Amino acid sequence: MSSNFKTFLRAGHGPTLFAAFFYFAFSCCIWVLNGAMAPFISETFHLSPAQKGLMLSVPIIAGALMRFPLGVLAQYIGRKNATLVEMALIAVAMMFGFFYVKSFNDLLAMGVLLGIAGASFGVALSLGSGWFPAQYKGLAMGLVGAGNVGTAVSVLVAPPLANWLGWQAVYGVAAAAIFLPMVVMVLFAKEPPDVDAHASLREHIACLFEKDGWAFSLIYGVTFGGFIGLTTFLPSYYYDQFGVSKVQAGQLTMLAAFMGAAVRVAGGWISDRWGGVNTLTLVLSVVAVCLVLVGASSGSLALTTLLLMVCFAALGAGNGALFQLVPLRWPTTTAVAGSMIGEIGALGGGVVPNAMGLSKQYFGTYAWGFVLFALLSVVMLGVMRFMQIRWTRTWAEKGGRARAVAPEAAPHADLAKAKLST
Repeated sequence: MSSNFKTFLRAGHGPTLFAAFFYFAFSCCIWVLNGAMAPFISETFHLSPAQKGLMLSVPIIAGALMRFPLGVLAQYIGRKNATLVEMALIAVAMMFGFFYVKSFNDLLAMGVLLGIAGASFGVALSLGSGWFPAQYKGLAMGLVGAGNVGTAVSVLVAPPLANWLGWQAVYGVAAAAIFLPMVVMVLFAKEPPDVDAHASLREHIACLFEKDGWAFSLIYGVTFGGFIGLTTFLPSYYYDQFGVSKVQAGQLTMLAAFMGAAVRVAGGWISDRWGGVNTLTLVLSVVAVCLVLVGASSGSLALTTLLLMVCFAALGAGNGALFQLVPLRWPTTTAVAGSMIGEIGALGGGVVPNAMGLSKQYFGTYAWGFVLFALLSVVMLGVMRFMQIRWTRTWAEKGGRARAVAPEAAPHADLAKAKLST
């Protein structure tokens, strides 16, 4: 195993991979900052459940929408330079939060600015995987994607800081902290030589002209959208539902978020052997069952936490499994397709806090919000099981494993895939 990993690292540029991971981890940490501090913020501004849901969804939606503009910027100035520009903007945004957030409308504006951090996904994956050949891009993207462990760090660290310094001061700490990944990026990262970053607008959005692109995006809307949406919402849920302290709410959320981040790479590894379709089938089933049970177990803190840890482990595995399939379906434009799927899929995260807030405000319980997202998981399971019939006839083996294609036959296989997708 270690020798295989060393072979993988030698095939690309390890320092750039690490810098991309570190940058993405810090960005994720800042992206969910309002969620991590939501109990403090809600208490200050006396927010209704619906207002809390809106406040928590804005950074997620803004982050997803900003990914494409950042990708376009990366084409003109390079991916490494684009990350440095973004991190400088994050520092400015954090100073806005430190000095100027005085009302609910200011909070919504701050949510948009937090979206700058959420824009990092596509550039981080493209930068980290750009030095690696096609057969290793999936693993490289998985390792960079594991930077979503930053969400667990945020919900663990931000509440104690908010308790100690005041929640607005945490923005100031974040403004200073973002200079650490900037230094790492300057010292260790090198601009990759691959051509994905120089693709045209048409090539960047090509996967969305295909049924497979939309299927992948919608499934990712449940797996990654569920991960980021629930991570953002859970501190508020634990605090409101179970009456734990604000710091304890962050610690309990961290248990679930860390499970999701840690299992992501394992999900890709399992999918390589068992098949991405098989893995996603299990993932979506587990997510649906767990969320229904979470909604029904609102009286038990221990059972809720255990179920959420299982649910997040499944979501993390699902993120890894989906990106095991992306290089199989788009072998020559893996980073480009993955970036667009990540952008569309992340929008799904905005559904979760809104659904929870509206459920609580109009039905007096959060349970129906969990049930709604469970139903979305079931729908995506049906979509995938329908689509996989064609997938396993064209570009994947049964269950979603990689096909063994002779090197000289690969160009013809790619041409056949292109014809089949039109």
